[in-house]
Amino acid sequence: MTQTTKHVLNPDLWVEHYADYLFNYAITRVDNHDLAKDLVQDTFFSGIKGKDNFRGQAAERTWLVSILKRKIIDHYRKINSNKGKKEVRMNFYESGEKNGRWIEERIPESWGNFADKKIENKELKLVLDQCIERLPEKYRMVFILKTVKQYDTDEICNELNISASNLWVIVHRARLQLRKCLEENWFKN
Repeated sequence: MTQTTKHVLNPDLWVEHYADYLFNYAITRVDNHDLAKDLVQDTFFSGIKGKDNFRGQAAERTWLVSILKRKIIDHYRKINSNKGKKEVRMNFYESGEKNGRWIEERIPESWGNFADKKIENKELKLVLDQCIERLPEKYRMVFILKTVKQYDTDEICNELNISASNLWVIVHRARLQLRKCLEENWFKN
């Protein structure tokens, strides 16, 4: 009969022993220094709140990493659930003869010649295609499958043998690289 080690928690030493490791783990997944620090801090806080649930079956660091993983996943879920939920502001006259009508000086102006816009859109598409081609192969593949072809997350994960959280990290990083490329090659022209 083998005896299993029962691990114990020592929250007083977490910052000293695990802060750097957890930060490095987080920064590679969120690519944002301040966010990574916040996630590690949230991990420690959740660990302290949930220490009574620790059964001692895993090492202290392993348990903290599992909490951090959930924090990272929750972060990406929150970002993705907020997409498309923009605040809509109505600019109406509130009283007087024009009550309820649009404030005319705040109405969007016509963009003018549509032929110019078509040419501009073609040029933008060329630059965007070039930027997509510059992405690392895995980023490019995941970005195209998820964003352009709109494949299901599970389908992509099964095909590429990656986790859902890894997929969203790749999509996020690809978007950051595309934004930078577009800023350098399109918006500065």
